[in-house]
Amino acid sequence: MSLGLLRLRVASVFRWVSSACPGNHLGPAKIGTWPPGSFHIAMMKPRLYRTKRVSSENSAAKDVVRISRATRKLAQVALLDYLHCTRSLQFMLAEHISKNSPVFLETLLKKVNCEGDVQRSVTRFLRYHPINEFEPFFESIGLEPCEYNPLLSQNLMFLSDDDTLLENYHELCHYGVERNKIGRIFKGASEVFRYDSGILMSKIRVYEELGLSKSLVIKIIVSSPYLLIGDVNQDFVEVLERLKGIGVEFSWLEEVFPDGVYIRWSQIHGLLDLFSQMGCNEEQLNQLIHQHPEILFDGSGGRTLSLIGFLLKFGSTLHGLSPIFLQFPGIQLGKFVSNLRQCFLFLSEIDMESCDIGRILRSHPSLLGQCTLKKPNSILAQLNVGKRRLRKIILEDPNQMKNWVMGSKIERLPSLGEDHGSLMERIKFLSGLGYVDESSAMKKALERFRGRGGELQERFNCLVEAGLDPKDVLEMVRVAPQILNQSKDLINRKIDFLVNSLGYPVSTLVKFPAYLNYHIKRVKLRYSMHKWLVDEGTSDPKLSLCTIITTTERAFIKHQVNHHPNGLQVFQDLKREIYASFSLLSAFLALHILQLSEVIHGIWNYALGWSIISIGEDRLLRLAVAHHWN
Repeated sequence: MSLGLLRLRVASVFRWVSSACPGNHLGPAKIGTWPPGSFHIAMMKPRLYRTKRVSSENSAAKDVVRISRATRKLAQVALLDYLHCTRSLQFMLAEHISKNSPVFLETLLKKVNCEGDVQRSVTRFLRYHPINEFEPFFESIGLEPCEYNPLLSQNLMFLSDDDTLLENYHELCHYGVERNKIGRIFKGASEVFRYDSGILMSKIRVYEELGLSKSLVIKIIVSSPYLLIGDVNQDFVEVLERLKGIGVEFSWLEEVFPDGVYIRWSQIHGLLDLFSQMGCNEEQLNQLIHQHPEILFDGSGGRTLSLIGFLLKFGSTLHGLSPIFLQFPGIQLGKFVSNLRQCFLFLSEIDMESCDIGRILRSHPSLLGQCTLKKPNSILAQLNVGKRRLRKIILEDPNQMKNWVMGSKIERLPSLGEDHGSLMERIKFLSGLGYVDESSAMKKALERFRGRGGELQERFNCLVEAGLDPKDVLEMVRVAPQILNQSKDLINRKIDFLVNSLGYPVSTLVKFPAYLNYHIKRVKLRYSMHKWLVDEGTSDPKLSLCTIITTTERAFIKHQVNHHPNGLQVFQDLKREIYASFSLLSAFLALHILQLSEVIHGIWNYALGWSIISIGEDRLLRLAVAHHWN
């Protein structure tokens, strides 16, 4: 996640330079310098000089697109000439900066006349308007403006004044680190650029002496720049020793090592210990890592830890988990975890008992991890069954779930028949709606309306009891038959919210019966946002509830929220606030999950908590609070 861009004032020296330029020769500016070793970025974050304020990172990126290729190239040539010939920077450095600082160039071009000779205009501007060279430099090594702005000094403008920074930068370049990746090292270990001569290379050579090639060392220090701070990182050394001990060759490690991903070696070290506790021997662990290197390197093993925590939550044991990994299917770990999560949500959506969910997850994790299931409603409709029968099918044979994956054709199951009394109640109810007995419309209606005849009648009656005319309710059901597939309690809650919270008359349902199909949280969010926009004078107060609710979120944001400059932020704040009612349950669940950390030496608190909480469904939280899986 990038930080928001800081709005900072242009330093007074720039105002002085600008006022001194017209009609006068610019005398030498008195620019302060840092005493050697005084710029400790990790210890302090001074404010900066700015060439020009940028309102936001996104807007800057959009502006860059509007510059023609020819104009950009001419500006780059002018900047290169300035940095190399005027400021005496090395040609390779000056060229890299000029070609890899598009945001800075855009800011610069806004100050010059681009109608005529662009290169000459930029050259003339740079002659009389000194720039803060650290801005394009930091951008060229891969930092965003919001990342380097707080690091710019109040006293320095010229790169040549910071010998220590440039010396360590050049050492990394000469060693083989790509220039646009040096910013990752700067973000993770800015202290590296304050080292005295020779210290940085001595630290790098220590890792080479462990048997690593230069190219692998480069990948490692870019992904884990903290390894260059302090003494040799023991977690890293021990991980290498463990991998070497189980037969993993460093040449292979270089091939599979993720590029540009932050690596926590302490977490990987702990994960290897965890596999040992599962009972995996060296040969098994070697085979596992070679077949699925992402088990170690995806999120520094965080994805694997989330999977372990998820299964432990449902009653699995550490030794019981080893077969899952040793026989891990030919599927990416991230996809496996996602499928397993979706299967859990699927079982929860069809109202399966928590103890049964736990038993299925414990006994068939590999099966579920390979199944990308369709949505519950889609499976129910295609099988032509209700939730009760679907639960029974799964409990009798969980392997049936592999037939319901995305892209598969699901055959409708034959009807098991229905209790004659219940069937007659449904027919009687549908006849009251105007359906003719034994007609094709009646047969379709029997499939469309879910629930026993008595339940359907109760739901119909609760709409009448809310104050609606039976004739209106009849028409509502014809227009939106799904409203009777909800429980009576849920229908009453939605009506109560419509009348008592939103202030609409119950007659609103006559024209907009589909309101009952939407979740209360969605309705509350949309209505609250619309009300705020109306108060701000940017939305039509006569906008119908139907339009407010049924519009997709993307369209709602585009056509309503974005009409106000602060609309998107308010919308996001409202969304967090409205869904905050579940935060207490989340906290409870997180605390319960953290208890599992004792099983694996207390070092996975964060990962295990995330493994369950990230599921992000209120049904999971409800089940977790109501039941404890042992």
